[in-house]
Amino acid sequence: MDLDPVRIIEAVLFSSPQPVKISDMEIQTQLPSATVRKAVKDLTSEYEKKETSLRVAKVGSGYALLLKDEYAPFGRAFAPKEIPDNILRTATWIAYHQPVMQSDLAHALGSKTYTDVRELHDLGLISMKKKGHSYVLSTTKKFPEYFGINGTSPTAIKKYLEERAKGN
Repeated sequence: MDLDPVRIIEAVLFSSPQPVKISDMEIQTQLPSATVRKAVKDLTSEYEKKETSLRVAKVGSGYALLLKDEYAPFGRAFAPKEIPDNILRTATWIAYHQPVMQSDLAHALGSKTYTDVRELHDLGLISMKKKGHSYVLSTTKKFPEYFGINGTSPTAIKKYLEERAKGN
């Protein structure tokens, strides 16, 4: 039985909680590189044409099956929360103001942020570089991948956060 490569890639993206790199799709599916790339392109086009709440998006160095922006609020109500709100607030502050000193962050948001920073660092979402008695905090490449932000630069992340704050 020959399976359709587009449906195989769709199954991969549907099943993965994180964006998947082309190279990882090749390894896991045993499909040739050209076949995987064409399947991703065809699937992206298919979802753009369909009247569906889903889209295929390039997220960082991988691809993900995401909700279209206008449907995301409905899905969020049912999605399990992986990161508590207080830690998300800290992550947003770091992402928006990066690079930011941990001492400045604690002054702005309170001493609880030290615990939040440790958790965000453990998740691989932020980097910490020692500077004096504090740390300089910045987002990692995993940060935009995790949150579905298209672009890894601090400017792209800040723009994304500003758009979300406006409700776009």
